[in-house]
Amino acid sequence: MIKPLAIAGTALVLTLTSCSGGSGGSAGPSPANSVTTTATPSPTPTATTATAPTTPTVAPPPVQVTRTAAQLTKALLALPDLPAGFSIDKDTGDDGPDVAVSSKDSRCARLVALTNADNPPGSKVSAGQSYSGGSQGPFVDESLDWMGSTAAVRALQQSFKKAITSCRSMTLTIPGEGRSPISVDLVSPPKAGTDPVAVRFSASGGPLDGLEVTMVTTGVDDVVLAVTVIAGAPEDIEGATQIAVTKAQKTLGARTGA
Repeated sequence: MIKPLAIAGTALVLTLTSCSGGSGGSAGPSPANSVTTTATPSPTPTATTATAPTTPTVAPPPVQVTRTAAQLTKALLALPDLPAGFSIDKDTGDDGPDVAVSSKDSRCARLVALTNADNPPGSKVSAGQSYSGGSQGPFVDESLDWMGSTAAVRALQQSFKKAITSCRSMTLTIPGEGRSPISVDLVSPPKAGTDPVAVRFSASGGPLDGLEVTMVTTGVDDVVLAVTVIAGAPEDIEGATQIAVTKAQKTLGARTGA
């Protein structure tokens, strides 16, 4: 999920060449007190209906959901979900170039680790796919990681956002293409899923000058969804994220929203 530059390595090269209980019954009214000296008839006893105690309702324990790789794969975007002209890029993945980021700034250590990782920390099951809009892009990568709980998703999103805001720049290296410094900017994410976070990596100078990668991560119940867009316009980022979140929510039966 958090490896936007490495997962999309091939696409990068192409651009360069989410107790309540019932109350008991009340007793009948008490007789009124008398202040006269005349005889007062004894009050007629009021019948009281005994109410059986109500057993507190105990909510059943939440059902433990287990996601499988097949379920996550089914929740990924398919070609019918995308605009005409897109194709599935089968050349990306483990056989792609070993793209990596690095930094001598200790404040960037967390972001470097997250960005270079194959999967985010705590991920139990993952699925991913890459798509190409043509030789000039846009290139879109989507990944889904089951974290086991919504709390784990929220914690990861908070950690990722903090890592982004702590780091100003890193160095991007693509084997066979060279290395360039890249700026790190927290940007406004599309309003989709839960706790969305977006970051833009922009290369300036060197052989990768002009390269721009935008990544959006968001929660879909107990799953983290990530969409990475290369050589795309703002509407490409917005559109891809919205479509991906809608598809994942529908397929996984998620209950979360923006």
